Amino acid sequence: MKGTVGELGEFGLIKELTSRLTTTPAVRVGPGDDAAVVAAPDRRVVASTDILLEGRHFRRDWSTAYDVGRKAAAQNLADIAAMGAVPTALLLGLVVPAELPATWPSELMDGIRDECQVAGAAVVGGDVVRGDTITVAITALGDLRNHEPVTRAGAQPGDVVAVTGWLGWSAAGHAVLSRGFRSPRAFVEAHRRPEPPYHAGPAAAGLGATSMTDVSDGLIADLGHIAEASKVRIDVRSGAVDIPSQMNDIGQAVGVDPLQWVLTGGEDHAIVATFPPDVKLPARWKVIGEVLNPSALPQVTVDGAPWTSKGGWDHFADIES
Repeated sequence: MKGTVGELGEFGLIKELTSRLTTTPAVRVGPGDDAAVVAAPDRRVVASTDILLEGRHFRRDWSTAYDVGRKAAAQNLADIAAMGAVPTALLLGLVVPAELPATWPSELMDGIRDECQVAGAAVVGGDVVRGDTITVAITALGDLRNHEPVTRAGAQPGDVVAVTGWLGWSAAGHAVLSRGFRSPRAFVEAHRRPEPPYHAGPAAAGLGATSMTDVSDGLIADLGHIAEASKVRIDVRSGAVDIPSQMNDIGQAVGVDPLQWVLTGGEDHAIVATFPPDVKLPARWKVIGEVLNPSALPQVTVDGAPWTSKGGWDHFADIES
């Protein structure tokens, strides 16, 4: 498609974007009306929203529009799965400059659509607005299918802490890209397009998970949210977390202990949960720690000691903190 967004116009852009979409049985009324209608058999709707801003959450010289679309959808759909729900629908708010090539939002929508298909959801509507900076705002919806939501507040002393998905891969990929390289490709792709284990969230709820979250801000930071909400201490065993040999190689090349990436790197959207100790976990889950009574304030420790290194994402800090 030739030309710019401005030349295409608002309604031309909307027509182009919606023409690329697919649907699911849950969608009763899709794009094109005043609002969408999505089936909610459980009579409860799980909802999450997030914003990606060019220059802060993605760079066009690092990621294609398709990559950004996959990432934008993934990080929101992962939030739905981390509540123990099944993703059903997604809404898109898009701000773009008029001079942006029209192919960029089209490829963005392709990425969003394809990631929704992986999770079993569909794009059901949204809005486009002219602005100076590309901004992608996503709202994701999900269905609990008659299960109770798994929140951050249910961890109990004696529970085990287990994770499924990758940890530290996105941070290692970011380190590679920051130094002008594009390999090892697996880590770069993990940063560009995270692969959340969507089905593991509802499965964990079925197994009796007592608390759960996706790893978006970093393992210690996100376990800290569980510790605070549940009023417990969580201890992570550093020797139990996986550090691939290639991640070690990247760490040596850039002078970073890869354990830092695993414990504090965000945007992998792995799922971490706590389970009663007698639950038999499938092989995809790896036990990495335990829940303890808080010795003072709720906190996360590593090998029994407070983690003193910086790490974890804070949008209002100048750097990762």
